[in-house]
Amino acid sequence: MKNGAIVEKSAFEFPASVFAPTGGFAEGYEYLAGVEASCITYLSDGLKIKGFQVKPRGEGPFPCVIFNRGGNREFGSINPLVMVNLICRMAAWGYFVVASQYRGGCGSEGKDEFGGADIGDVMSLFSLIDDEPCADRARIGMYGGSRGGMMTYLALTKTSRVGAAVIRCGVSDLTTWCDDRKDMEEVYRELIPDFESDRENVLRERSAVYWAEKLCPTTPILILQGSADWRVNPLSALRMGERLLKERHPFRLMMLEGADHALSECIPERNRQTREWFDRFLVRRDTLPVMTPHGD
Repeated sequence: MKNGAIVEKSAFEFPASVFAPTGGFAEGYEYLAGVEASCITYLSDGLKIKGFQVKPRGEGPFPCVIFNRGGNREFGSINPLVMVNLICRMAAWGYFVVASQYRGGCGSEGKDEFGGADIGDVMSLFSLIDDEPCADRARIGMYGGSRGGMMTYLALTKTSRVGAAVIRCGVSDLTTWCDDRKDMEEVYRELIPDFESDRENVLRERSAVYWAEKLCPTTPILILQGSADWRVNPLSALRMGERLLKERHPFRLMMLEGADHALSECIPERNRQTREWFDRFLVRRDTLPVMTPHGD
């Protein structure tokens, strides 16, 4: 069987907290009635990888979003609350959404390499989309938070199929991340092959600030960063923005004042900006902005 082939599929069980005592969905969760959510196991490089897919009710074809989670192994994995509050919400906007737990965690086979061979688990989702009758494979977006931002940047060096990308507090420079987060040194040591013997190179290979010119030039990128984020230094988003500006890559950088790593202080704004970016380039298919200096 090929990459992206689904080998197991079952209905996702919504947590009890989203249901009203009198029946149906609770206030604020009514949008869940408009989606069909599933747990899946799909193939990636011969490994069985756990993931999710959520589709709007109806025939489609629907534009698509590949959702790249943060964390590593079980930490930061996609849990029921992330499914309900973010992935299912995206699907309710009218998008077919697919997501991976990555290899080496949450029951997936293989080993998490933190941006190494595990990028294959993201790339295999394109084949899954191609085989899904309700998916519009010509309109694909990508969303990545934290480590998922790194995965998104890596994916954008390997495909031109992503019509729009959203990065939420994404990791763009692993070489300085452990200066801010001493605990990341141990994660690197445990997960990244050849870290001890070739530290500088393996970290640069995962750090988009060093190869922004390799990103697909036709993929507009929205960077949402909390200014009070302690997990990913907000300065790294500014540095990434500077690199994208130098390359004249179409992008927008929003520094959300006082927001943490999840942007939890401004969730409505986070969702509004994300939806507008995807709608702009995947639904309306607006032309890319002119990045060369111009005007009066």
